[in-house]
Amino acid sequence: MLIQPGKLLATIDNPADLRKLNQGQLVQLSHELRQYIIDTVSVYGGHFGASLGVVELTVALHYAFQTPFDQLVWDVGHQAYGHKILTGRRSQFHTNRKYKGISGFPKRKESPYDAFGVGHSSTSISAALGMAIASEYKNEKDRHHIAVIGDGAMTGGMAFEAMNHAGFTNSNLLIVLNDNNMSIDPNVGALKDYLTDITTSHTYNKAKDEIWKVLGKLSKFGTSAKDIASKVETSMKTFLLQHSNLFESLNLRYFGPVDGHDVNHLVSIFNDLRDIPGPKILHCVTTKGKGFALAEKDQTRWHAPGKFDKVTGVIQKKVYDTPQPPKYQDVFGHTIVELAGKNDKIMGITPAMPSGSSLNIMMEAMPDRAIDVGIAEQHAVTFSAGLATQGMVPFCNIYSTFMQRAYDQVIHDVCIQNLHVVFCLDRAGFAGADGPTHHGAYDLAYMRCIPNIVVAAPMNESELRNMMYTAQLPREGAYCIRYPRGQGVMPEWRTPMEEIKDGTGRLVQDGEEVAVLTIGHIGNYVAEAQKLLDVEGLQPAHYDMRFVKPLDEKLLHEIFSKFDKVLTVEDGCLMGGFGSAIVEFMADHGYHAQVKRLGIPDSIIEHGEQLELHAECGFDPAGIARAVIQLAGVSVAK
Repeated sequence: MLIQPGKLLATIDNPADLRKLNQGQLVQLSHELRQYIIDTVSVYGGHFGASLGVVELTVALHYAFQTPFDQLVWDVGHQAYGHKILTGRRSQFHTNRKYKGISGFPKRKESPYDAFGVGHSSTSISAALGMAIASEYKNEKDRHHIAVIGDGAMTGGMAFEAMNHAGFTNSNLLIVLNDNNMSIDPNVGALKDYLTDITTSHTYNKAKDEIWKVLGKLSKFGTSAKDIASKVETSMKTFLLQHSNLFESLNLRYFGPVDGHDVNHLVSIFNDLRDIPGPKILHCVTTKGKGFALAEKDQTRWHAPGKFDKVTGVIQKKVYDTPQPPKYQDVFGHTIVELAGKNDKIMGITPAMPSGSSLNIMMEAMPDRAIDVGIAEQHAVTFSAGLATQGMVPFCNIYSTFMQRAYDQVIHDVCIQNLHVVFCLDRAGFAGADGPTHHGAYDLAYMRCIPNIVVAAPMNESELRNMMYTAQLPREGAYCIRYPRGQGVMPEWRTPMEEIKDGTGRLVQDGEEVAVLTIGHIGNYVAEAQKLLDVEGLQPAHYDMRFVKPLDEKLLHEIFSKFDKVLTVEDGCLMGGFGSAIVEFMADHGYHAQVKRLGIPDSIIEHGEQLELHAECGFDPAGIARAVIQLAGVSVAK
């Protein structure tokens, strides 16, 4: 089913087509673009509210600037659906986030209009500033560089680092602050309150109106625009005596706040700002989910709702005949509340992902003990370390891919000091449709090489609960638990919790000839693989190792004494991961066995359903069965 665009949108194959329209047609085009996003996402799924909120911004930016020569960088890439549709990908948009389809985020190799690849937040200002400095070096003085930062990304420390740098350059940089007071969940922190104060201050807005009256004269002065800009700057400095401005204090010329949904006003503003040299910021106030009433009302729910009825707003849900296992995220959320009810030292920490990680369950039950620190992973880790120095037991829940941003803090602030911090790494393994920027491919490798940390992965919900219970018991050092996005395997999951001794694996199924060693949820594929192996008369032994660090050396000695053919399976990178740890053990202890490792290869794996990506990498049930058959060799031939 292909979605038909509106009359004007159907004529736009690239921004050059857009710029052929009369400015008076942009309101209608914005309406059609918003409707096209609603029509398509309702049928095919994907992110929703963020792109609806920047429709007018998107149209105005491509209309006023000469993209792709002028370089447009999007922060938090799920704002960029409208951008993709206007830049030659409308006919492919139904494949958005699908296996072998276009990416849900800007991607350099996908289009010249995607100036910088994104997925994580708070990167746009740094990237655009780098581009601007390069253009200045190459004497490309007429080239503009625009960073659109929103959906909470301004709360990330990297954005402040970039603004601090930009403020002492003469770079041709425009920062567009898409202020909608939201990331996935409502924004938190002092910056949110500061921006709210700016947008509601009568004093500030009176001064802003006077400034824009001056700016409105720019087009009449032609080459005298710099003189007008100087007058604007003088007006701002006078105003700053009455009202301090954070951005001006960083030497960024601040303009706004303005209505981010008035497309014609935005075009006029962008045309004026093109003539003002140096780094500057335009503060646009928008509404996430704009144009779809339910998305405006419940912005968290409609961030990425999946498929839905665009008329009734009913979100499609699968209907099952039997009870289904819960998501690992929900098991975490309910279990931490259960543990915290018995241990008053436990606190929950998340960097802006309370609903995604299910820490919102604790926030509702124990609001004084569950803290959202904003999009600030580095701060989340060191903040947790500070809590630990005072005898608290922080459960720091960060997606595996985002923990990469706080790696130094894990080493420097937690592990070197041997502090008791529990890291819960959500979305470990393949994240699915979000693609390579969100895959949790590397945590087993990057965590196991650090001293003073236990690295564990549960095969099911019961093991997750037991690991969380074990992690909060008195100990020295950190404890890391990684688990995937999505459902577990146990509909009846509220099992009594018990301690699992560090570095102890278990035998799941005894067998002959080949030993299959797995880590984490991916071990559940072995039972499916066994159905295929029954045809060949093979039954390998299956060991759920549970820990990458410390390894269960006693169990490994038993395995290598009994088996000379070993298969390791992990949903993490092969280089330096679980399989590598097993091979290192084998080499260190003088064993000689044929070892085959299955996992994520040394390449970037694109987006798709998790099982599709597992099959691509060869560790789906069929891939595991093939590997066992290859190892068994002669026995199968018989």
